[in-house]
Amino acid sequence: MKDATRKALEMLVQDYDRTIGIMESDANDNTERAYGGFVRQAKGKLQEYITKRLIEIAWIDELEQKQSRLEINSAKIPIPIKLEYLTRIPDYVRKDIESHIEDFVYKLSVDRHVFIDGKFILGIECKAYTENAMIKHIMVDFMFLKTLYPNLKCFLFQLESMLGGDYEQVTDKPLGCPATHSIMSYFDTVDLNILTMIKGVRKVDEPINKPEFYKPLEMSALERGIKMLVEELKVYAK
Repeated sequence: MKDATRKALEMLVQDYDRTIGIMESDANDNTERAYGGFVRQAKGKLQEYITKRLIEIAWIDELEQKQSRLEINSAKIPIPIKLEYLTRIPDYVRKDIESHIEDFVYKLSVDRHVFIDGKFILGIECKAYTENAMIKHIMVDFMFLKTLYPNLKCFLFQLESMLGGDYEQVTDKPLGCPATHSIMSYFDTVDLNILTMIKGVRKVDEPINKPEFYKPLEMSALERGIKMLVEELKVYAK
């Protein structure tokens, strides 16, 4: 791993510590949102920021590619109605749909869409934590996206884990969780790569924004994230 990459990751750890360090006081001082809502939003934005920086670090610092070739967004993507569906519904409904079929789309996005030279290559869902009920939702969203982008690579980057198994151990080669694997096994087109960044199971009554329950962002997890991203992005390096 290049020196520039390591320095960028060290700065990312500092950004995390700084944000977590003031999150509790900011939540208590905020008068516009309820405490719980403020903390959830803050953690979500923090994880999205960390993910965005990992993408940039992998592409720019590790692969030494031009930033201008990289685009990261979360714009909604319209998923069109399946035409074969029209054969299974009453004629009067089918005729109505066909009269303005261009309106029949479902717009969705995951948290980070990664484009290289305008090509959508990676989708990353960002979570402060994930449980298996959320895995179902994530897999469905990626399944929809894969109907339009069959070669899309799919990732889940989470701060903490409630999935069970060994996801929370932040190992290089997690074995995962029986329930998680069972859910994912029903989605033939989606191979979901999961990265956890903080050790230890997420506990509802021990939130990491409270100083007494602080948990560090693991450098080994960030390095693994860079390796995962580089493995996919290096195909597009020049």
